[in-house]
Amino acid sequence: MTLNKTQIKEIKDLLRSKLNDKLSKYARETTSMPFLVKLMQDSEKVASYSFIHSLATTLGMSVYEKISEIVALAHYDEVKTGYDVLGEITNEENSVISQILQEIKNGTRKANKEQEIKEILKCKNNGGRKIKVRADLFLKKGNDEYYIEIKTAKPNIDVFVKSKQKLLEWVALRKKKVNTILAIPYNPYHPEPYSRFTMQGFLDEERELYVAEKFWELLGGKGTYEEVLEIFDEVGKEFKEKIQNKIKEVAEKKMDV
Repeated sequence: MTLNKTQIKEIKDLLRSKLNDKLSKYARETTSMPFLVKLMQDSEKVASYSFIHSLATTLGMSVYEKISEIVALAHYDEVKTGYDVLGEITNEENSVISQILQEIKNGTRKANKEQEIKEILKCKNNGGRKIKVRADLFLKKGNDEYYIEIKTAKPNIDVFVKSKQKLLEWVALRKKKVNTILAIPYNPYHPEPYSRFTMQGFLDEERELYVAEKFWELLGGKGTYEEVLEIFDEVGKEFKEKIQNKIKEVAEKKMDV
């Protein structure tokens, strides 16, 4: 078992708090979805879908960030969420980053984290413009630093490009070799490997992309992903009746056509 009793309690309390808040405060924002109602021929199911979608949004990135922090605190010397990486990026570093992104986009190079780091660290690093680039999660153990961007399971192409730019800028800001990662909490294509068509080769999949088990094991060790899922399952069973009653309540107020 990788999670201790305190961690399990903290994660459960977080989920309970989010669910109780959603159940008590939910008010349907959309009252009319005429095209979907006509297609589905069931306004009650469309109404209940609205609640389920809202619940899924609530259990979004902020929840994953907080759970990641809870898990990692037992294994790292330093753990921070919403961490601003401050520093300077020179014109030369900025040009190299832009060139890397453009060449990957053009298909004239493949993403290679080790090579990209070498190219950035070869640049002159005196002077430049001051910027800050936020990491969703920062970890440090000994001399090893990890800067992590956490994203939804199906990012579009713009998100992958922007995230890749961040991963490169963190290296330029720190002026040394650091671990920069795009993390996705679960694999929507399971049991097939994660393969999002919008990635278009922007990420070095071995070194930069951490999906599902790979991400959670980085935080807490082998078996962490399964243990976090088990916690969600236990809390889900606790709230099953309340959630079903809420769905029925919402569904009784049919969508206007």
